[in-house]
Amino acid sequence: MTTRRTILTGTAAATLAALLPAATRAAARDTLVRTSAGAWRGTVEDGLHVFRGVRYGQDTRTTRFQPPRAPLPARAIADATRFALSAPQAKAPNAVSEDCLFLNIWTPGPDARAKRPVLLYIHGGAYANGSVVDPQNDGRHLAAGGDAVVVTVNHRLNAFGYLYLARLSERFADSGNAGQLDLILALRWVRDNIAAFGGDPAQVMVFGQSGGGAKIATLMGTPAAAGLFRAAATMSGQQVTASGPQNATRRARAYLDQLKVSDPEALLDLPMERLLDALSAHDPIQTGGVYFGPVLDDRALLRHPFWPDAHPQSNGIPLILGNTHDETRGFFDSARAPLLGLDWSNLADRMGPELRVDILPETVVAAYRGWMPAASPADIFFAATTAGRSWRGQIEEAEARARAGVPAWVYQLDFPAPLAPAKGAFHTLDIALVFGTLDAPGSLTGTGPDARRVSAAMQAAFLAHARGHSPGWPAYTLDRRTTMLFDARSRPVEDPRRDQRLLFAKVPYIQPGS
Repeated sequence: MTTRRTILTGTAAATLAALLPAATRAAARDTLVRTSAGAWRGTVEDGLHVFRGVRYGQDTRTTRFQPPRAPLPARAIADATRFALSAPQAKAPNAVSEDCLFLNIWTPGPDARAKRPVLLYIHGGAYANGSVVDPQNDGRHLAAGGDAVVVTVNHRLNAFGYLYLARLSERFADSGNAGQLDLILALRWVRDNIAAFGGDPAQVMVFGQSGGGAKIATLMGTPAAAGLFRAAATMSGQQVTASGPQNATRRARAYLDQLKVSDPEALLDLPMERLLDALSAHDPIQTGGVYFGPVLDDRALLRHPFWPDAHPQSNGIPLILGNTHDETRGFFDSARAPLLGLDWSNLADRMGPELRVDILPETVVAAYRGWMPAASPADIFFAATTAGRSWRGQIEEAEARARAGVPAWVYQLDFPAPLAPAKGAFHTLDIALVFGTLDAPGSLTGTGPDARRVSAAMQAAFLAHARGHSPGWPAYTLDRRTTMLFDARSRPVEDPRRDQRLLFAKVPYIQPGS
């Protein structure tokens, strides 16, 4: 039988070897875990038991655009010492394969009596790209410092995970949410197997950044995910509304047109590379490349996650909602459009499309110039676009939870990146802080005392939340809107950026991509 090990040859194998920590390559001893689903051999690294590349689903090449299938029980001991390949995506940071349904586990000890909290991470990258092979997603610090089990999960992305073909072919009725169904399968695997790794299946917290947070918000309102996790934390990622089925069908047609294919069945025979090339198709609904995301398909997803209110299913799940103070400084390069040549004369026109809500941009510019008289056009561009396109979704979710009378604990990362101070507290900065991977490649937090202090505070909050406790500050209510500002000196503040919140509250919010 062909396994993923048989395909790790040549460049792919070399890529994975390079991604492997030196401690793993020179591990002193192995560790073995058995469950009714199989047996896995991992490594012991600095006292932690680590299992990389644990299969939770069959090769999706055989189920392209269809729900995933659980792996068949195996008699042989599976090697779990190396990361598996990541999901197919454009501009992939490492080797990819449609055989991508694997997870990774860090645990202080595989003892079923331990009943440690489980923190399961879903990566960002919108719904289009990303991977938990990223060194910033390494779970060793959270697991060791928090006496917890940390799990990271890969799943199908872009067209492979979210191409809605249901109205074009009955065979692909579930294609618009296949990536979400992958995550549900991973959560079921955790429910059924994590006790043998020292985790408590009744104490699972999911957390995710950017697209990972949006996937979590969607899972919180997905009936098939009910009961699979007890708590959640989203980091700069919300999903107020899902993509409508008619818009999703228009996007599917645009994608098929790019491939010069009329029958969706033909997609089953196309090589992975051709499907990836077609991701450059123009989106018929909004500017840019074709958008893929969860779809209101009346199968997996029966209503929007946070519209017209917080989903009743989600209201029973304690929730942390977070954003960074300068989200969009992580999206735009100041030397490129729309910031190239930015000045007061063109600020409104340049900024308008990036606000992602239909508000008069001249009004926004005037308001910000009054609040920030010393700010440059670029400063106002970043502040306003952060409030309009990134922070607004969090507000919608927090307010919906507050109206429902259920707790949401809100945070804002104010800590500016020490290794890139001009970027401020930009989108993705909180990943390394929560994981404690301050020295990982790609992290701009630095390893100074302030960074360590912020990281310790954020880790303590997430670990307390995972154990069923308050993260350490009051929940968000409509009369106070308490928000924890994580910084070198962290502190809770009531209704920070109130003026900005009220400015954008005057117009309706529609989730980008819906």
